[in-house]
Amino acid sequence: MFIETEPTPNPATLKFLPGQDVLGARGTADFPDADSAERSPLAERLFRLDGVARVFLGADFVTVTKADGTDWQSLKPQVLGAVMEHFLAGRPILADMPSEAEEEEVDPADAEVVAQIKELLDTRVRPAVASDGGDIVFRGFRDGVVRLHMQGACSGCPSSRATLKHGVETMLRHYVPEVVAVEQVEA
Repeated sequence: MFIETEPTPNPATLKFLPGQDVLGARGTADFPDADSAERSPLAERLFRLDGVARVFLGADFVTVTKADGTDWQSLKPQVLGAVMEHFLAGRPILADMPSEAEEEEVDPADAEVVAQIKELLDTRVRPAVASDGGDIVFRGFRDGVVRLHMQGACSGCPSSRATLKHGVETMLRHYVPEVVAVEQVEA
């Protein structure tokens, strides 16, 4: 098994591509700390490595964020070994997948606008964000403000706020006149 690695815009995060599905069409899973990883044997395994601060699972990739003071030169081979061993052993990636829809804050009267926003996010934004090792999750729409949550490499990335304001907000305002702003929210 050969696992490729790619840098991300976040210097503390690397993207690991095992050459096969990680979550496939099941979505994404973000583990901001070891305590949140109990539903993923792979994430638990990665958090046992000294220096792993965050794990994000995508369709066909794993992103790992290192802790401050940890260097990739020593951590990267450990992550490669853990990911390879996990896949070669045929262990499950996740025990379950929670529903994200229940975390959305949306006025039912805005259903049509929300559908447009989600379509644009899914077709134009998420593929670009995934290529950088992350994901963007819709969390709500009220009074013209779209609430989004950045995950994976995008969480804590120095350029994530600029991406939201200058990229995503500009695009949404152009295509959906009801959108007046985009706001980043945590979990």
